[in-house]
Amino acid sequence: MPAGDDLEIFAFRQRGILELTHNYGTETKADFSYHDGNGEPQGFGHICFSVPSLDEAVAWFDKNNVEFKKRPEDGSMKNIAFIKDVDGYWIEIVQADLMG
Repeated sequence: MPAGDDLEIFAFRQRGILELTHNYGTETKADFSYHDGNGEPQGFGHICFSVPSLDEAVAWFDKNNVEFKKRPEDGSMKNIAFIKDVDGYWIEIVQADLMG
């Protein structure tokens, strides 16, 4: 098992599983809404995808008018982007070999 910065790169290169669920019965409730977990009370916040090229992904997002929560050059966490899906959920975008 790798150590230090190599461990983070190793982790981001692993295959992942994403489980999607459906809350049966909620589709008939007019006032039902999801909480994205990014505001209070905080909970689930986002999912993350590792891409082969962060620069190419950012260019594609820009070309397709995807809303950014955080661009890679913004803030203290460089080389990490956060975009928003159509419902406002955050999606983290990373490039494995830039991590660490």
